[in-house]
Amino acid sequence: MSDPASPSAATAPSAGDNSEFYNFTFKTLQEKEFPFEQLRGKVVLVVNTASKCGFTGQYKGLEELNKKYADKGLVVLGFPSNQFGNQEPGGAEEIGSFCQRNFSVTFPIMEKSDVNGNNENEVYKFLKSSKPGILGLKRIKWNFEKFLVDRHGNVVERWASTSGPESLEPTIEKYLAQE
Repeated sequence: MSDPASPSAATAPSAGDNSEFYNFTFKTLQEKEFPFEQLRGKVVLVVNTASKCGFTGQYKGLEELNKKYADKGLVVLGFPSNQFGNQEPGGAEEIGSFCQRNFSVTFPIMEKSDVNGNNENEVYKFLKSSKPGILGLKRIKWNFEKFLVDRHGNVVERWASTSGPESLEPTIEKYLAQE
């Protein structure tokens, strides 16, 4: 999986930066630390994923977005979770192999974690509190729910699982065009 942002690509914080987003560090499937500081100045699409879900085919569209917009500043992050219908039962090696073999995924996939409940990871706690869903509900309803974070660390959009990656393009383009 490729490095989404080299240190030289990082930008200095601006007055509008939400530094809380950049304070996170998470482990990848390969158990390597992934400091979110490297995402500063990038537009980030965060998706909770699963390999045995009706929406799993969205990996293809997510990888297409990744390839099409990476050089313009988009970073896609996958967060596997087994909280919905036991649809991500495998370990790190199995998840990584599945993503590579079936969808040639090159964007970073984080270690498997919870996105709801008492053991939810800190990234999702932040995303959900920053951008609640319909009727103010914070919980993730299913696999492949998506959050968009702008170049300043602000959570600006949230989409349900039923929103395919291709439908996000106009919004992603809008935020990529902003400095």
